[in-house]
Amino acid sequence: MTHGLIFANGDINDGAMVRRAFKSAQMPQIIAADGGARAALYFDYLPHIVIGDLDSLSPAEVNALEAQGVHIQRYPAEKDETDLELALKYAATQGMTWLRIVGGIGDRLDQTLANMYLLALPELEGLDVAFVAGKQEIFLLRPGAHLLQGSAGDTLSLIPLGGAVHGITTERLLYPLRDETLAFGPARGVSNVMQAETAGLRLREGVLLVIHTVGRA
Repeated sequence: MTHGLIFANGDINDGAMVRRAFKSAQMPQIIAADGGARAALYFDYLPHIVIGDLDSLSPAEVNALEAQGVHIQRYPAEKDETDLELALKYAATQGMTWLRIVGGIGDRLDQTLANMYLLALPELEGLDVAFVAGKQEIFLLRPGAHLLQGSAGDTLSLIPLGGAVHGITTERLLYPLRDETLAFGPARGVSNVMQAETAGLRLREGVLLVIHTVGRA
């Protein structure tokens, strides 16, 4: 399994889940999406590559990175993809199968929502990909059986993405679901609670956005 840490240009949001990701990363490739290079340096990671249109970095910063051997992959400002999307696609083409994204949440709701939707990129299907921010980890679950790791008392929110999610069955959660549907819109799946260090979840159809928060949210 090849690991990668991707730094985006949102808020730093240091915390338990971020530090857990750093501890789990095994000889990771460090990818910065444009101004995410500053976030990488904040955590003492020198990027292997910086990807984007570079509108968030000054020429002096770009020159300093290049002087340290960082590869710069520049794109035009007028493009269809965001810088983070380009970084994720690059990671997938390089065979990275475990990815954690830091700095993907910021004060622009449009960018934050768009970032969450990037988890549904077809290039990422089958990969272990999650955003980490503060005490939270955000990832997608597709049809199948899944084992979720954490601690008793942690908060899990299950949010349907792109439509209703059918055939959800959970184990070791305070509010169980038994072959049920979570509709797109109602907030029924928010703020469930893990009852053990692992929780089981199966779903038959659809895609769930999962927000795992350390402790009670």
